[in-house]
Amino acid sequence: MKTVTIIDDDIHIGNLLEEVLVKEGYGVLRAYSGTEALMLLSQRTPDLVLLDLMLPGLSGEEILPKIKNIPVIVVSAKIDVDNKVDLLLGGAVDYVTKPFHTKELLARIAVALRNTTVQTTLLHHDTITLNTANYAVTVGDVDLKLTRTEYAILKYLMQNSTQAVSKSQLLDHISLDTPDCTESSLKIHVSNLRKKLRDASGKDYIEAVWGIGFKLKS
Repeated sequence: MKTVTIIDDDIHIGNLLEEVLVKEGYGVLRAYSGTEALMLLSQRTPDLVLLDLMLPGLSGEEILPKIKNIPVIVVSAKIDVDNKVDLLLGGAVDYVTKPFHTKELLARIAVALRNTTVQTTLLHHDTITLNTANYAVTVGDVDLKLTRTEYAILKYLMQNSTQAVSKSQLLDHISLDTPDCTESSLKIHVSNLRKKLRDASGKDYIEAVWGIGFKLKS
């Protein structure tokens, strides 16, 4: 299931968007201010963000550059062409003007997710390459044989390679694909994955971050 985060302080519009998205089979997360949005995105990684610009606290323009590796569609009442251009050049993948037609917005969401899927078929980190289409993982010229849980852990770490991820974050994200992975067994899965990466490369790629969780290092 693809997950969409709605960042909008307008309760009515947010509820409308959530209802439409849930009917289409999406999971939905909500944030009502820029500050709340950044806190939410530090804990969860959705597949797409719908971002209003006029938010309490930090504005949409301020938080857009802080949203990394997630496609963002700006949904705003602002119609200034220069503003649209600046936002698209600043990282947004699309811009939808309020009021909007839900069918058009759903189509734009589908296109953005499809484009993202194509772009992220291959994930890279140093000598590690992960192919999300065929589940293949290579370290340099070495083909790595991973369990389903090890693959899910590595994929999530590579998708968030610039930051440390908490154990709860990791478990929450991979739980649908790996229901066998629990809080007590996570450490063992990570340890086994770390050993396989080290044996293939001679490097220790996974770093334990005290009090937080794990992080990939080059």
